[in-house]
Amino acid sequence: MTPTTSHAYVEAAFDETAQNFIALKALAPTLIEVAERIAASLKDGGKVLFCGNGGSAADAQHLAAELLGRYLAERAPLAAVALNSNSSTVSAIANDYGFDETFARQIIGLGRKGDVLIAISTSGNSANIVRAAQAARESGLTCVGLSGADGGDLAPLCDIALTVPSDKTPRIQEMHIAVGHMICDLVEKKFT
Repeated sequence: MTPTTSHAYVEAAFDETAQNFIALKALAPTLIEVAERIAASLKDGGKVLFCGNGGSAADAQHLAAELLGRYLAERAPLAAVALNSNSSTVSAIANDYGFDETFARQIIGLGRKGDVLIAISTSGNSANIVRAAQAARESGLTCVGLSGADGGDLAPLCDIALTVPSDKTPRIQEMHIAVGHMICDLVEKKFT
C-alpha cells in the first residue's frame, strides 16, 4: 500500500476536514449577519445573486436552489439566482466582452440596490468574481465573498468577507457548502 492509499492517509484527510469544520464556529456571528442582510433584502422585494466558477459554480447553483425551492421547511420561494447557470448568457458575454465580465454584466443588468451578491471563489482571485464584486459595489448591492485562506483580491471588495480556514481547494469547497447551508438555514428560519 502506498502512503497516499493507506488507512492513515484517509484518516488524516478526514481529521483535517473535521478540524476545519470545528474552526467554522468562529464564523457564527458573521453568518448571522449575512442571513439578516439577505432576509432584509428579500423582505424588501430584493433577491440574492450567486456566482462562481467550476466547483464554486456548482455551489452557487446548489445554494440558489435551496432558497428558491426550500432548504428544510415548507415556505414561499425566496428570490435567488445563480448567474453561472445560464450557459447562453455566460458564453455570449464571455465572447463579446471577455470572460472577466461574465457576471459583472449580469449584475449590472439584473441587480438592484439592496440586493445581495454571494461571490464564491476558493482563491478569492478569480478575475470574473473580483469584477462581479466591483460591479455589485458600484450598483449598490451588498457583496458577500466566500473564499479561503486570506480571501485574495475578493475580500477587500466585500461588505462581508467569509474566509474559511484552509488553502486547499477541496477543503475550502467542503467548508463553503457547510457555510452556505447554514446561511440558507438561518434565512429560511426568518420566513417560516
